[in-house]
Amino acid sequence: MKKILIVDDEVNMLLVLEAMLRKEGYAVKTASDGMEALEILQADDIAVVVTDLKMPNLDGLGLLARTGAEYPAIPVIIITAHGTVETAVKALKKGAFDYITKPFDQDDLKNIIQKAYKTHVFSDDELIPSSEEIDHFNIIGVSRQMLQIYEIIKTVAPTTTTVLITGETGTGKELIANAIHRNSPRRDNPFIKINCAAIAENLLESELFGYEKGAFTGAVTRKPGRFELAHKGTLFLDEVGELSKDMQAKLLRVIQDQEFERVGGLRTIKVDVRLVTATNRDLRQDVKDSRFREDLYYRLNVLPIDIPPLRERKDDIPVLCDYFIDKFNKKLQRHVTAMDSNVRQAFFGYGWPGNIRELENLLERLILLTQGNTLMADDLPEELAAVNQDLPKGELSKADGSFKEIIKGKTAEIEKRMIIKVLDECGGNVSKAALHLGLSRKGLQLKMIKYNLRKADGE
Repeated sequence: MKKILIVDDEVNMLLVLEAMLRKEGYAVKTASDGMEALEILQADDIAVVVTDLKMPNLDGLGLLARTGAEYPAIPVIIITAHGTVETAVKALKKGAFDYITKPFDQDDLKNIIQKAYKTHVFSDDELIPSSEEIDHFNIIGVSRQMLQIYEIIKTVAPTTTTVLITGETGTGKELIANAIHRNSPRRDNPFIKINCAAIAENLLESELFGYEKGAFTGAVTRKPGRFELAHKGTLFLDEVGELSKDMQAKLLRVIQDQEFERVGGLRTIKVDVRLVTATNRDLRQDVKDSRFREDLYYRLNVLPIDIPPLRERKDDIPVLCDYFIDKFNKKLQRHVTAMDSNVRQAFFGYGWPGNIRELENLLERLILLTQGNTLMADDLPEELAAVNQDLPKGELSKADGSFKEIIKGKTAEIEKRMIIKVLDECGGNVSKAALHLGLSRKGLQLKMIKYNLRKADGE
């Protein structure tokens, strides 16, 4: 289980927070300063860091900077009784997930930690390699489709155009948003991100627009929202398709006017924010179903970038494997240098419903299990082992078609069987099956037509 790391030089505070979080079911590690925390981050699987601001040796801001540079997927929450709200805002602009001031309400802290934990689980950040390793905007990919996306990024990054990034879960939508910001004139200003699916609907408004002191129970101080923090920079709204109709209307107003009011506030705040959004939903279908506002859709979809799933760009699999093998050799202190041909064949034949994240997780498991320096087919999970079992011995050598044609055919067979299986498990409900498969509802319907699968009752 991933752990929560608490960092504070006050022993009593460590004990209180540790007891509180263990009672909530979290595994907890503690550190008395930033240097000790860095040692724990290197040795343990940490999901969230909760740190005091003022500490000896390495303070909270120093720890935030080191964590952001070395472990960008780990959210950092700042707890402080020192300074002003402006100090905490400075921490947010430097990449902190959130902050809370002492004395704090335990329920408030629990909610913030829960959001951070969910954000870490849902995030695509673990796909981000270091800038020294990858030339193309820190994105791994050499396929024709990815080369086209690089060109789009070059074109759109210098502008203020609103971008809508679409693609299945695990394809790296946040990477594209990050690349657009880093290659824009706003690169030295904040890149603020928020996952709309990871925050409760009744809390999302205050997260986006902030709130005034006394706006609601527990609002003991003024707090700026993500739009305010992103002033002169870029705001990335992930899973924007999950917004309620009420929030869609409020977002539309900000896009049109570049102004808003904090929750409980009367003063209108004007901002200059470049908006990048992402979703794994089919927003066009949501517009037709009256689930998503048509006017907002066209405001967001000024320049669309669609990231193809891994099964449609298998030329990227070898370079992704090389990167992740190197990454997990370092992390797990292993020395894997090769991949058995049966493993390679299974990788190319598999449909990868979880896309790059699934490939990353699988390689970590294989590298952990292997006893030598070669990844072997015996360690493959059942769904990948089935790929080789379905391919008769010698089929590749005697087949008339090319290697890619054979793989394409086998991939289609596996994809069809998986769709049938998931539809059956979901009682024929296409919407539920699409969510389980990481596809849009329309995307699944098109595949059902492709494979001549009768639409089941129960929709």
